[in-house]
This record gives sequence, structure tokens and C-alpha cells, in this order.
Amino acid sequence: MAVTARTLRLQQALSRELDKILDAQQRALVSAWVDAWDEVAPDLTAALLEMLVAGETVTRAQLLRSTRLRRALAVVADNVEQLAHDAGVRITGDLRDVIDRAGSAQASVIDSQLPPDTDLVAVDAWSRVDDRQIDAIVRRSTEQITALTRALPAAAYDVVRRELIRGVAAGSNPRETARRMITRAEKYGFNGGLNRALVIARTETLDAHRDAARLGRMAHADVLGGWTWMAKLDTRTCPSCWAQHGSVHPIDKTGPDDHQQGRCTALPTTRSWADLGLDVAEPPSLLPSREEAFEALTGEQQLQVLGPGRYTAYANGTFPMDDWSVVKSTPGWRDSHVVAPVPQSGGRSSRSAA
Repeated sequence: MAVTARTLRLQQALSRELDKILDAQQRALVSAWVDAWDEVAPDLTAALLEMLVAGETVTRAQLLRSTRLRRALAVVADNVEQLAHDAGVRITGDLRDVIDRAGSAQASVIDSQLPPDTDLVAVDAWSRVDDRQIDAIVRRSTEQITALTRALPAAAYDVVRRELIRGVAAGSNPRETARRMITRAEKYGFNGGLNRALVIARTETLDAHRDAARLGRMAHADVLGGWTWMAKLDTRTCPSCWAQHGSVHPIDKTGPDDHQQGRCTALPTTRSWADLGLDVAEPPSLLPSREEAFEALTGEQQLQVLGPGRYTAYANGTFPMDDWSVVKSTPGWRDSHVVAPVPQSGGRSSRSAA
């Protein structure tokens, strides 16, 4: 392959476009959750204060019998239900745009790895892809997003309710007690639903993007040798993705199958120019080497990537980069590559994860 400066620019531009969509999703979801909590928090606070100022202590049973608190909790339940529904609608609304951007970009990225004026890549290939294949990606992603967001309301509501009945003794400051209870209910319950929605949005949008990239690659199968796992080699990237960077995979395999919210991309990789029958000297690839990039980091930065245990094992030679990534199976989701555990003293890490 001849990954050029243009290849890297195009891939980075595609990543920036995707990031804009993901950032817009995040802003919309956060704003909706904040507005919904601002609506219910005053009623919850008032219901708690009504009970807490009535006596020295309040039991959990007394709280749960409060008509006013039950009404406020019913509003919480309704709001979380609506938020989860709207989150699914918001995420799925971006799918077609994400898919079209990813699929259509493949031709330019592939062309950038070939000599000028070779005419081996049809830049309009995406427009000729069967709509039924694109619709299948949209349908699969929509079904997955719908299934995942459906579970949000009950889980978030249960935590809100649980946090509201923890530590209910009024003591000498019922207002402080109410404030603490409301804060915990928001942080661990209500915003727990938000955090899960954000993970769903990013992960499933990324996977739709990758499905479309695979479809776009298949339109140019005659010039491709596969795709290369491309990670952003910085201190925010996990050891598993560092280890996978540069690995080559079959053209028809969807990926990268990294962890939830992973930032890695699949770089379509041409066959060698000689294999393509091009009598032109092929320049060296400009794809950064994972080993050289990691060695260029300071010791403090390497520690930031690996963490203390893995860094010590790496420095001791018992945790080479090839061992940093393992496959994890998750019920209801695809297999994914995650960070390998710290190897036991004197040994190498396990190559799989449950």
C-alpha cells in the first residue's frame, strides 16, 4: 500500500465530519436531559422537604407512602421514558447521513493511494450501490438503537427511586438532607440514563459508519488488498487500539471492532502497485508505525496510556505490544477488542477475555 499525505488528510477529514455529527448528538442529548431534570427537581425537593421537616426522622416506608413524592416520581418516570424515546429518534435520524458520508468517501481515500491518472477507481461508485444494501444497514442500526434505548427508562428510574430513599434521617438540617438526596438521584439515576444514551449514540453511529465503509470498499474490491486498522496514536487511545493499529484485515470484514465509543477507523488498503500491473515505483507508506510512535512518547505519557501495572510489565519485557489487546464477547452486542489484563508476574497476559 502507498498511504500518502493526501490519504491521511482525507481520512482525517472524514473523521472530523463524523465527530461533528457525534458532537451534535451529544449536545442535543445533554440539553434534553438537563431540561427534563430542571422540570422535576423542584417538585422532588418540595416533596422531600415536606416529609423531612415534619419530624426528627423519616422512614423509607413513610417516604414511599407520600402522595406528593409518588406524583413527582411518576413525572420522573414519564420524563425518562420520553427522553429515551427521543434519544433513539435523534440517533437514528443521523444514520443515513453518516452512511452516505462513509460510503462515498472510500473512493477518494482509495484513489489517493494510487498513481495519478490511473483511472482504477470509479469516484461515483457509491451512487451505484444497491439501495437495499444501504437500507439494510439503516434497519440493523435502528433495531439495535431501539433495543438499547428501550432499557434506559426502567434502569434510570429505579436508581432515582433508590437514591431518594437512602439516608433519609433529617437530623438538624432537612434542607441539606434533601439537597444531598436530590443530588445523588440526579447523578447516579437520572444522569446515569444520559451517560448510557451517550454511549449508545456514539457506539452505534460509529458502527453504522463502519458498515457503510465496508459497503463502499466492496465497490472497489478489484484494487484492494483489505483494510488497515488505524488508531489515533495519542495518550487518549487505549492500549488495545495501540496494539491493533496497522493490522490488516479482509476487505469484506466490518471493523474496526474496537470497544464502545472507540475512535479507530478502517483505512481501505490497495494492493501493491506491482500487483495491480502498474509499472511505477511505489513510494513508502506514510502510515505511522505503532512501535515508533509509542517509543517517541515520554515515559510519563507511556504510563498514561498503559497504567502502572501494564507499564511496569511492558518495561520489564513481559507485556509486549502484541499482547495488549484481547477479544471480549458481550451478550447482545458484537465481539470487541479491549485492553488485556495485566500479566501475572513472570508471564504474559491472556489472549482472550470473557
